[in-house]
Amino acid sequence: MAGANFMQRQNGVALWRQIADRIRTAIADGTYDQTGRLPAEARLASEFSVNRHTVRAALASLAQEGVVRAIQGRGTLIERRDRISFPISSRTRFTEGVAGQASNLEGLLLDAQEEAASPEVARALQVGEGSAVLRLETVRKADGRPLSAATGWFPLPRFAGLVDAYRRTGSITRAFALCGLADYLRARTEISATHAEDRDLQALGLTPGAIVLVSTAVNVDLDGTVVQYAVSRFPADRVQLTVTGG
Repeated sequence: MAGANFMQRQNGVALWRQIADRIRTAIADGTYDQTGRLPAEARLASEFSVNRHTVRAALASLAQEGVVRAIQGRGTLIERRDRISFPISSRTRFTEGVAGQASNLEGLLLDAQEEAASPEVARALQVGEGSAVLRLETVRKADGRPLSAATGWFPLPRFAGLVDAYRRTGSITRAFALCGLADYLRARTEISATHAEDRDLQALGLTPGAIVLVSTAVNVDLDGTVVQYAVSRFPADRVQLTVTGG
């Protein structure tokens, strides 16, 4: 990998993490589909112009994520797991979006806090800066695999009962219904990609250097009043975000 050291100096990302990213991307692109396994460590070390210890560290991180599996005498095999296709539309719903692709869905509440709206949250929720809002930290799983970690903010006092409602249902949509909001629409979605932050590594079962897709969204009720501002992170090797017109 000519220029790898330059990349490391430029972005401050450890070299083994950059190599893991390259391999992860190659797997997603189908580069190794013909063999179903990665090249030998020595070949990867030569390809990336690094020593085998660096390659070994990259492969260990991918193995921890479940992307690859080392088998004695057979090399490093690619763990074939189809990515979940998650649609982004005017009626984005986790349960409906994943339906048919997984049999067991669950929503976990990691944290809930009432707090003063930051400038960013206030703008998104269209409330005054410092206004009382509710913040929920949640994780959604499909068949035991974490598919998203989300931070959502909701205006108070309208959704004062949302914490208990989410604990009961494991779903924002069903929790909204228990709080009197029968329907809502997606007003805006922005999608980007980045390395997973420390807070998401454990929640999503990732290793340092893993890539997550980030969806920043605003939901409104049928009168156009903002009801939720959410930042959701999806493991890029498990989820594919698809923007639809529906």
